[in-house]
Amino acid sequence: MREHRYRITLEHVATASAGQAQHVPLQFEAGNHDDLFVIVDKLRSKQQFDADASAALAVGLKLFTEVMLKNRQHPLFSEISQPLRDFIGKLKSQPDADADNAGAVPA
Repeated sequence: MREHRYRITLEHVATASAGQAQHVPLQFEAGNHDDLFVIVDKLRSKQQFDADASAALAVGLKLFTEVMLKNRQHPLFSEISQPLRDFIGKLKSQPDADADNAGAVPA
């Protein structure tokens, strides 16, 4: 299977409460059949969430679903497969922010 390859880096930039230890950055590689940068841009264009939340949703969802796709026979994914497909379909069907404003009358 041809795929895009990514190096994912997670850095702990702030603690939730005083006294918590900082973590060493976590870095790993992952593949995906989609270009994640295109997916992030598409989700950001919908302006359903702020830019960081859109990126987190897109990357997290794509990383999760790629693991699920590569392990589709694993029983862990049997109950979530269809609801996740439905969720992704609903997410993709959300209009772009520009489409929402296409019929709007300028102020």
